[in-house]
Formats: sequence, structure tokens, C-alpha cells
Amino acid sequence: MSSVLVLSDADVRALLDMPSCIEAMAAALAALERGEAQMPLRFIMRPPAKQVLGLMPAYRGGADAVFALKEIVVAPANAALGLDPHQGAVLLHDAETGRLRAILNASAVTEIRTAAVSAVATRLLARDDARVVAILGSGVQGRSHVEAMRAVLPDCELRVWSRTPEHAVGLALQARASTSATVAEAVAGADVVCTCTSAREPIVRREWLAPGAHVNAVGSSIPTTRELDARTVAEASLFVDRRESTLAESGDFLLAAEEAGLDESHVRAELGELLVGSHPGRVSADELTVFKSLGLAVEDLAAAELVVARARERGVGTEVPF
Repeated sequence: MSSVLVLSDADVRALLDMPSCIEAMAAALAALERGEAQMPLRFIMRPPAKQVLGLMPAYRGGADAVFALKEIVVAPANAALGLDPHQGAVLLHDAETGRLRAILNASAVTEIRTAAVSAVATRLLARDDARVVAILGSGVQGRSHVEAMRAVLPDCELRVWSRTPEHAVGLALQARASTSATVAEAVAGADVVCTCTSAREPIVRREWLAPGAHVNAVGSSIPTTRELDARTVAEASLFVDRRESTLAESGDFLLAAEEAGLDESHVRAELGELLVGSHPGRVSADELTVFKSLGLAVEDLAAAELVVARARERGVGTEVPF
């Protein structure tokens, strides 16, 4: 009888450190660009309730090929309950036999890999002398982005803003950061800005951003919400994780396109193109760059593979007959 390795939230967090996840995300995005991994657009089920269910399948070919499926419920009200808004599991299958190998807690995978991809984008697109980082939002992704930015910019000066000032203070104390009373104050002169909020309307205005800033736009992943105003998107060199996802799902792009008359040619490149050397990325010191993050199934697959390999090595998790 075969068994399935079950890995809890605590297991995933113990095994998936940020520096290793950053490298795994860079490798996964490069593999996607080279055609070594595949994935369709995610499927979203939207019942009348505020919660949605997302299904994100992916495939990695080559030796020991695997399928992965992340099923996740997004429940925005969870934050007020002290719960991660993302709840679900990542399933890892042997691609040849179809055997289910492992089930992982998806909250931890999503939290860590999302921030790790922003770190990859920052390493690729921020100026070499970037030092001041603004984190907008103090929830799950705000906290994870603090760790990710420290990983790629170890000596950075961190500023934290949140709609809930006491939450900003709490995160700032943990992160050895300062707090800002407004978004404008937080991003003034910042070299890197990470937007990690649940905002439905823009919180960042173009005139607040410094010349040469890099923005990781993370919080919005549906067509009807955004964190950046249209002018920011229109005047930026826009980089994405996947063009197809951006054109179908990104409110930051779609709403700006409607207001500013943009089309798909406004997307400069996917991160994978920068990673394999087919696009130069930033070309000038005063260029405004934006990375629009939506999250990809190949990222979940890569993170899950890394976690499972380490769990096998270290004897972590629970084997369940299946």
C-alpha cells in the first residue's frame, strides 16, 4: 500500500526558508520560460459569498516529472479573525503513475513563495544602490515581504505603513523598521515599494514615487481591485510573472489600461525572460519599474517539491496510508 506525506503549516515553515525559496522561484520561472514547466490559467469559483475557491494546476517535465494542484479558498475576513486569508492545500503527484505523493499546507507555501518572487523581481529590477524599502500592509504578506526584502537587501532601511497603525507598530518592532503615518510618507524617496494590502482602490499615486523606484504590486489578484493608480502603471516599465495571467486577472493593469488607453504591448517582459537573458530588464537609473505579481501554479509546485525533498531527508511530516 502506498502512503502520502502530510506536511502541516508548521512543517512547511520549518523547511521552507526564504533564501532557498527565492532561488527555487527563480529556477521555476526560468523553467517556465524555457518550456520545461506548464500551467493553464487558474480556475476561480465565485459563489455569492465573499469567499472564492481557486484551483491552480501545474506540470514539471523531465526526470521524475510531477503534477501539482493547489486548491485554495480566499476568505478576506479571516484577517480580522487572526487567520491567513488563504486556506487550502498543495497536492503533489507522480506524473507517470499519478500516485499522490504529498499534501502540504497551502497557507505557508503561498505566503513564503509570494514574497520570494517579489525578492526575485527586486534583485532583477531594483537599482544596484537600492537601500530604502517601503512595505505597505502589515498582514501576512507584509510580514513575509519584510523577510524577503531583508534577504536580497540585507542593509536596507525599512518603513512600514498600515491602515491599522498599531499593526504597523507591531511589525516595525519585529522588523527593526520605522513606521509611516501615510502612504505618501512611506514611499517618499523609497527605492523599493511593496504593496501588500487588500485595497480595492489605488493607494499609491505616481507623484509620490521617487525617480528610479521599483514597485512590487502584490495585494490585488482579481480584475476589479488595484493598489496602483493608472498613471503609475502607464508611466512604468511593467514586468509581470505571466502575460496571460495579467491580461485576464490583474486589476492593476486592466483598470489602468481602460483609463490610460494601454494594451498588452505595455507589458515589457515576464520575469522568466529576464532570468534566461532574453530581456535586459531595467535600462536606466531613473526608470520607474513595476512588477505585477499574481502568483503562479509553477511557483507552488517548485516550493512543494523543495519542501517535500527536505521533509524526506529530515524525517519531517506524517506518512498516511492512502
